[in-house]
Amino acid sequence: MAINSRQVQTQAQQQTQTLSPQQIMAVKLLELPTMELEERIHSELLDNPALEEGKEIQDNADNEDMDFNTDQDGEPNTDFGVDLSLGDYRTEDDIPDYKLQENNRSRNDFPEEIPFSDSVSFYETLKEQLDMQDLTPEETLLGEYIIGSLDDDGLLRKSTESLMDELAIYQGISTTEEELERVIAVIQEFDPAGIGARNLQECLLLQIKRKDNSPLKQTEYDIIDKCCEDFTRKNKEKILQKLNITEEEYQAAAAELIKLNPRPGSSMGETIGKNMQQIIPDFLVDTDDDGEVTFVLNNQHVPELRLSREFTDMLDEHTRNRANQSRESKEAMMFLKQKVDAAQGFINAVKQRQQTLTNTMQAIIDLQLPFFQQGDESLLRPMILKDVAEKAHLDISTISRVSNSKYAQTNFGIFPLKFFFSDGYTTQSGEELSVREIKRILKECVDQENKEAPLTDDELAEKLKDKGYPIARRTVAKYRQQLNIPIARLRR
Repeated sequence: MAINSRQVQTQAQQQTQTLSPQQIMAVKLLELPTMELEERIHSELLDNPALEEGKEIQDNADNEDMDFNTDQDGEPNTDFGVDLSLGDYRTEDDIPDYKLQENNRSRNDFPEEIPFSDSVSFYETLKEQLDMQDLTPEETLLGEYIIGSLDDDGLLRKSTESLMDELAIYQGISTTEEELERVIAVIQEFDPAGIGARNLQECLLLQIKRKDNSPLKQTEYDIIDKCCEDFTRKNKEKILQKLNITEEEYQAAAAELIKLNPRPGSSMGETIGKNMQQIIPDFLVDTDDDGEVTFVLNNQHVPELRLSREFTDMLDEHTRNRANQSRESKEAMMFLKQKVDAAQGFINAVKQRQQTLTNTMQAIIDLQLPFFQQGDESLLRPMILKDVAEKAHLDISTISRVSNSKYAQTNFGIFPLKFFFSDGYTTQSGEELSVREIKRILKECVDQENKEAPLTDDELAEKLKDKGYPIARRTVAKYRQQLNIPIARLRR
């Protein structure tokens, strides 16, 4: 019996999202704080000869006799602060915006630079350990991204699905869940023990595994592996029953367990990491006596950039003589064009970064104006990423990247942009309350309670209601847990 086979051709429409190299560069520059941006620009200046650092425009021979107090028609010049000569720039449009802005500011208007610590950062310490592993180049890139995604306490709270999406969108890297898990497992072998864990239980188990063998090691492991929640709630009787161990064994194991570090990253972040790095603010916010709030980007040491006149002139010359070019000349023209395009793309990315930062900070100030005028934390209104994104006309992911890595210097201190964000709670009457304010009042209630008879969640809810914060008991419980406040019977 003959078997017939045939090929069938079908069409399917599929929508995929890809980022251009220019978009990827813009995203990467956006994430950089001011200090790292300066380093990135200096690196680009060394790598691309078509990119030049702009200098102060000096008077040249063509305008030595020009009176800068009058224009070409002899009228008084009122364009103060902007140099009339274009210098090496072809048109006014070629002059960077930040050059025009800074020419209107005195160097004395900027505060003294806040020094940066020489200590090794949290990221660099883990990166050194990553470089010592036998990994492929792609696995190393994945490892670097995972390390950069760790929270300050050293835990990895992003799911593998989220990491895969971010890698595809922002890094252009396609990977699998299995490959990510392999790299995460490698990072979990780094020092200090517990780094890279997805939750508290995994963090403690990783530390127990590293301990020397002892009669208590298996008991410690079983308590965390099988009774972690009971242990954190101090339900000793349940643990004894589940594991069939004596009270003496439990007490001995518990004494060892409380020595474990639930925040392994803190030992790095507080001694050699982020907290030792004195912050250089990205925004300088000023509030005058009339309550008017203004700000500038802290670009004091960010070099001005322009295209090399020599490179652009050579490219123009090659373009004009394109018809009579030899093979070598065409290759030279392609080289020149690639370098000039790359330089122009980098300049545009820097400009785009500055515009994005400006729009974001202006939106935050507009939404939190009372705080910037008075410095009272209680005046911070509920504000989420979506609010800022809508006001700044930017994507939520862009606002997230800006707020996660930038700082603002105000009249009332230096704050991370994350400080200005807070969820809101809407009462039945439609009144919107700040979760930050509710948590502050909740903590005050706990601090002032009678420690012999601590308040239950129901009683805390009643106290908050009396103070004008009518929230449900389950909401009180959620906020209490977020503040790391134990339940009533554990606060005795």
